Amino acid sequence: MSTHPVTFQTVGAIGVLTIHNPPVNALSSETVQGLIKGLVAFEEKPDLQALVVHCEGRTFVAGGDIAAFEDPAFSAAPYNRFLAALEASSRPVVAALHGTALGGGLELAMACHWRVAAPGTRVGLPEVKLGLIPGSLGTQRLPRLVGAQRALDLMLSGRMVDTGEALAMGIIDEVNAQPPLEAALAAAKALAQQGGVPRRSSALAVDAASLPAGFIDKAMASAKSKPQYPAQEAIVACVQAAITQTFDQGAQIEAQWFSRLLRSSTSKAMRHLFFAERLAEKIPGLPKDLVLRPISKIGVLGAGTMGGGIAMCCINAGYDTVLVEASAEALERGMATIRKNYDATVSKGKLSAEERDRRLARLTPSLKDTDFGDCDIVIEAVFENMALKQDIAARLSQVCKPGAIIATNTSTLDVDLIASATDRRADVLGTHFFSPAHVMRLLEVVRGAHTAPDVLATVMHLAKRIGKVAAVSGVCYGFIGNRMAEVYMREAEFLLLEGATPAQIDQAIESLGLAMGPCRMLDMAGIDVGAKTVIEYEKAGGLPPDPSYRVVVRKLFELGQFGQKTGAGYYRYEGRTPMANPDTQLVCTALAAQHGVHRRSNISDTEIIERLIYSMVNEGARILEEGIAYRGSDIDVVWTSGYGFPDYQGGPMFLADERGLSHVVQRLDHYASTRSNPFGYWTVSPLLRRLASEGRRLSQYAN
Repeated sequence: MSTHPVTFQTVGAIGVLTIHNPPVNALSSETVQGLIKGLVAFEEKPDLQALVVHCEGRTFVAGGDIAAFEDPAFSAAPYNRFLAALEASSRPVVAALHGTALGGGLELAMACHWRVAAPGTRVGLPEVKLGLIPGSLGTQRLPRLVGAQRALDLMLSGRMVDTGEALAMGIIDEVNAQPPLEAALAAAKALAQQGGVPRRSSALAVDAASLPAGFIDKAMASAKSKPQYPAQEAIVACVQAAITQTFDQGAQIEAQWFSRLLRSSTSKAMRHLFFAERLAEKIPGLPKDLVLRPISKIGVLGAGTMGGGIAMCCINAGYDTVLVEASAEALERGMATIRKNYDATVSKGKLSAEERDRRLARLTPSLKDTDFGDCDIVIEAVFENMALKQDIAARLSQVCKPGAIIATNTSTLDVDLIASATDRRADVLGTHFFSPAHVMRLLEVVRGAHTAPDVLATVMHLAKRIGKVAAVSGVCYGFIGNRMAEVYMREAEFLLLEGATPAQIDQAIESLGLAMGPCRMLDMAGIDVGAKTVIEYEKAGGLPPDPSYRVVVRKLFELGQFGQKTGAGYYRYEGRTPMANPDTQLVCTALAAQHGVHRRSNISDTEIIERLIYSMVNEGARILEEGIAYRGSDIDVVWTSGYGFPDYQGGPMFLADERGLSHVVQRLDHYASTRSNPFGYWTVSPLLRRLASEGRRLSQYAN
């Protein structure tokens, strides 16, 4: 018999269930129905000795169909009944693993009686990253296979493990270098010949006696300390059930938690980001037959904090990399920092000394930019100065080979102006890495007016290769993230002038889940950096004609209060501990008087959140109107991956949708009327107002 996307056939005396649902063999409803029919076909052939479950393509089942979770009628019950029937088979069932076996895929494998994996296979239960728990008995089978401690570690972290670790744990039973189907057929024949009752993971007992005293209580206390992530409590509760109750009772508890979490705001937000990150990789309008430019060797100009971090990203990904500096002292300083970073990772046990040495061997330090001659892409990472970056771009257009990509790492500067200094503008684009570049996930890829489509597509592909979450931005001041951050900081400063304290502002914003409020954030980044950005933007004619605009950060800069680095900024510091800075209050009071700002004591946390977040959302809508961002979800990716916006809030656009765009518009209109609006700060974006009136979502908007 044959079903799509599952087929059942026989190979000698062995039945074979084959899943073919490209690209990752996800468990769609059609796949589940095919598996059910295939198992029935096997059971109807009592002459067959065993069954193999195998997948075509590059991977075993890499998880469930997450899009199906949005259907209110979704239920895991049909799949779970199939797994129960599969495990209950009186004849051996063997899983042929390769690529990845994740989520529902690993749950399928654990319901089989034997698991044989190709070398390089990775397995895991990553549902916690979606605000969920394994919903197909993973919380019950995994502890029975590997023990409660290891099961908790895997499910709470969502991490994948390779074949070596999986074999040692007992998740898989055999590693075989033969083609997966051949290896599984051989294992199935051997098990059939042995006879006896198949080994069922559901029948195993969890070894509770070996657990440390109070283990579950401690795990539960830790999980409950993170109420914004309820899946963690759920996982601990389910593992506790696996220890103390029968398999069927544990299954019921798992089902109850899964259903509850599936409807939770946290999971909804995290599932939004899951799809948003993958959608951000897609560039509208590219020809289907577009050929990427080959990238095998990378150049990085500038060995400072950013350049060194970028170079580390490249060599970590296996690229030969040339790092060029203007002076021997700066080059050695940069190389020393890179070596120090790797040594720290080795000392923590996260990297072997041998691997460190292999990576460093890929890095060639140089004082000659002519060494970029055979590089496929050169990333310039000097400090933010337009004249300097134009000079460098002009030089790179001469020393780089034809077809080489020239990328400028900038957080605010006009990429088109930089490209205009070259005779190959089609080869130029912006790459806004976030500091530290070897740690931060986000990369804003800035498409210039003349950037060639294959250049943009190639750099997006490279971003993924070096482990970045990339989002495309058009050219404007600050691109997506920093443009919105400027609005965010603007309102924070106006609130300071009106009487709010730095601590009040930060605490209100941190209540949303951000790690730092705006004042603590700028103190850490450097008030001097923030002030210089504003000053340069003013020189470029980008500021509104508002004499009170960002006056606080400018004044603190004048006073030499640069934040943590000087021991005083918005706060004063003992070490890194922020404390109230009386000077800041004096400065704000004096500036308020100078600019005619009324001081008051009735500023609420709600007002702080609305003014900072809703004004930022409004700016995001303008970014979409202007075509700077392709999608509202791209903006959410930028803010969750680069600016610490909490994943369980889904990003600023998603948060606005959940609160209701009509509500956001009403509050913006309120501030326009109560605060006056001479500079258009509170003028609602036409796009935002239209989407609100139509009942549509900003996070789902696409140009």
